[in-house]
Parts: sequence; structure tokens; C-alpha cells
Amino acid sequence: MKAEKLKKLQTPLKARYRESPETAFVTLRASGKIGEDISCRVETGRALVEAGLHPATGGTGMHACSGDMLLEALVACAGVTLSAVATAIEFEHLGGIIKAEGDLDFRGTLGVDKEAKVGFKRIRLFYQLNTTEDKDRLETLLKLTERYCVVYQTLISATNIHSKIQVLPKS
Repeated sequence: MKAEKLKKLQTPLKARYRESPETAFVTLRASGKIGEDISCRVETGRALVEAGLHPATGGTGMHACSGDMLLEALVACAGVTLSAVATAIEFEHLGGIIKAEGDLDFRGTLGVDKEAKVGFKRIRLFYQLNTTEDKDRLETLLKLTERYCVVYQTLISATNIHSKIQVLPKS
């Protein structure tokens, strides 16, 4: 996609959001069905993913680990955002690879050590691009990608999450 086409797509949206800020608020949803063998089947819109325990917590490895899925979501979002930003700033590149690595201490997850953090202790995101652009342009691309990547920004901020359990009526 060329920068001109991207701008043509986004200009009316940006104008609408400036005029009516409430129209910019969108609630994204994910749902899953609790399955057998400690799993959850998630509809992604394109495929079904069955999530389960990681082998480090007693899983068989036959189900997707939700930690892997979080890193996959980060990679996907960063890749899409990088491509959009590169297009918008006319950054020349011939593709590349994005990788994410995250460190977990499963002692926290399993309640073995109350001081051990539950969740990722550290996440590293790597971009490998085929480009001849200079260092300043690379830094600009990275800065803008980080700024506009929804998953990245969610992970680095203190996002408020509210949990609630509802009991379903018996059928």
C-alpha cells in the first residue's frame, strides 16, 4: 500500500474522531468456550484456538499456551502497526521478521512462591528489517510503532481490568 492510499483511508476517520470523539471508542471482545482437559476454545474470527495449561504447569503441550498467545498478539499488532507506520512515513523496506520473547516464573503461577511474580517478568520485542534506511529513520519507525501499537501500549501501561463472575441459569 502507498502512503497516499493509507491517508485516503484514514483521513475521514480522523476527521470523524475529532468532530465526535465518542465515535472513536470501540470495545474489542474475545470469547472462548471452556473445554475438556483444562482448555478454552477461542474464536479468533479466522480459526479456533484451544488454549490449555503450559507444560510447565502440567499441560500436555497439545493446547496453545495463553502466554504464547499474548506474545503472538504483540507480534501481530507490532507487525501491522510497523507496516502502517512505514507506509505513512514512506519508509523503504523489503519486509522482515518480528519476534517476541517473554520470561515467566511459573513458581508464581503455581503458588509455589508468594513473592514470585505471576505473569511475564520481562518481554523483549525484536524487529529485523530488510532496509537501507539510516539510523534516524529506524529510530523514528520504532518510536512511532511503539506509540501506536495497541497491544504494546496496553502491556506497558497500568490498564484497569475489572473481573466479574456470573452464574448461568440451569438448563
